[in-house]
Amino acid sequence: MKTPVAILISGRGSNMEKLVEAARAPDHPAEICGVLADRADAAGLDFARGQGLVAVAVERKGFADKAAHEAAISAVLADWGAGFIALAGFMRVLSPEFVQAWHGRIVNIHPSLLPRHKGLDTHARALAAGDTEHGCSVHWVTAELDGGDVIAQARVPVLSGDTVATLSARVLAEEHKLYPAALAQALRHHQTMTGD
Repeated sequence: MKTPVAILISGRGSNMEKLVEAARAPDHPAEICGVLADRADAAGLDFARGQGLVAVAVERKGFADKAAHEAAISAVLADWGAGFIALAGFMRVLSPEFVQAWHGRIVNIHPSLLPRHKGLDTHARALAAGDTEHGCSVHWVTAELDGGDVIAQARVPVLSGDTVATLSARVLAEEHKLYPAALAQALRHHQTMTGD
């Protein structure tokens, strides 16, 4: 049984692309039911449509407040029959109410070895801190920003002479491998817990 997964993005959606590709495998437990962006100009929407997926933008500027925006997102997800959410470069902090409604059914990929470097600019911060290793984490989403339990991580060494660009490229290559596998792990856990 495959679980209907909605992917939320804000930009190019390179991790989304890898999830879409992975979900085509018969033994991957995800079925991508749609891609939603909070920006109409998100390049990932074009890729998703090119793959025959439903892809829509629900922009924040069209709504009076965060609650109304999230209600519109929830309506789209309900229309798709989504049972799970994968955040893939979705650059909005979701409200505790939204997260609670999806408790145990929403995951995110973050470009650091959590709990180190929560939030933004992780590569620059890893370099500034003199870290010898860096990487990425897939984690359960909770009301605390980047604070949910880690599902899986991938590590890369920080090399002498690294810049934000070289380090981020090396981490991104690991993200593309880690996220499809970690999403499968999370979905199998969810299916075991719920009997779905």
